[in-house]
Amino acid sequence: MSLLKTIDTAPTFTPRESTPMPERLISGSPAFKTWAQDAAKDDKVRTGVWEATPGETRSIKGETFEFCHILSGVVEITPDAGEPVVYRAGDSFVMKPGFTGVWKTIETVRKIYVTID
Repeated sequence: MSLLKTIDTAPTFTPRESTPMPERLISGSPAFKTWAQDAAKDDKVRTGVWEATPGETRSIKGETFEFCHILSGVVEITPDAGEPVVYRAGDSFVMKPGFTGVWKTIETVRKIYVTID
């Protein structure tokens, strides 16, 4: 088992496809694809590539810490009681445990993610 993992930003294997939970959907009909690529620490640390088509959903992190690096597309994230922030290709950000807000995909977005539960 190697302790070095390269994240494939254009994976060719079949992704897991999903849609938002109905109680989190705000507008549109976004579809998600997840190419999980690695897990560690009893599956508490996960990384891979995630993609979403346009739409708006509630983002609720709970106890999860998430680092994101945008590969393509445009999103606007509005924390509850906060101002909207727009992220584009090349931008990186962290959503800390307890984060809640609105995730609006403006242009289909693809990101590298690292989550820690």
